[in-house]
Amino acid sequence: MEKELERTSIKIGVVGPESTGKSTITKILAQHYNCHYVPEYARYYCEHLENEYTLQDEVNMYYGQIALEDSILSIAENDLIICDTTFITIKIWSDHLFGHTPQIVLDELLRRRYDHYLLMDIDMPWEDDPLRDFPDKRSHFLEVWKEELTALNASYDLISGLGHDRTMAALHSIDEYMRKNSTT
Repeated sequence: MEKELERTSIKIGVVGPESTGKSTITKILAQHYNCHYVPEYARYYCEHLENEYTLQDEVNMYYGQIALEDSILSIAENDLIICDTTFITIKIWSDHLFGHTPQIVLDELLRRRYDHYLLMDIDMPWEDDPLRDFPDKRSHFLEVWKEELTALNASYDLISGLGHDRTMAALHSIDEYMRKNSTT
């Protein structure tokens, strides 16, 4: 991608380890704020993958996530977009599974910004799913996410709690971010 689409939207990334409620909270937030959301492309991709995935699959998922995000940004009528994960996930999985990240992903990390992240805590029970791989490594991946977001100097809040408490924490985080960063 040469450059990110010009935008005025605020992008919120909902990120974190496996089985932390990212997709669920993304849909709740989009409904609450009456805004568009970007689903996780990797889920669609992996549901149709018939072999062990490779580094090339990670690159394909990167391109898919970026294209999906750009398409939603191009039709967004609201000034808020909620992203069910971001392509930073590609970096985390590539590093973990293959020992390195493709350069195109690293380059895009410097260009494509998200305004604020909701880092989902691992205080939820694990839900088994054929596309989830590491129930015993959620602590590890939570620390990796913290390191990655810190390295990007990203604005983020750790979102904890179950059910309604988790939703309220996410809403509070976004509302506070928007309040502190409003231009009016």
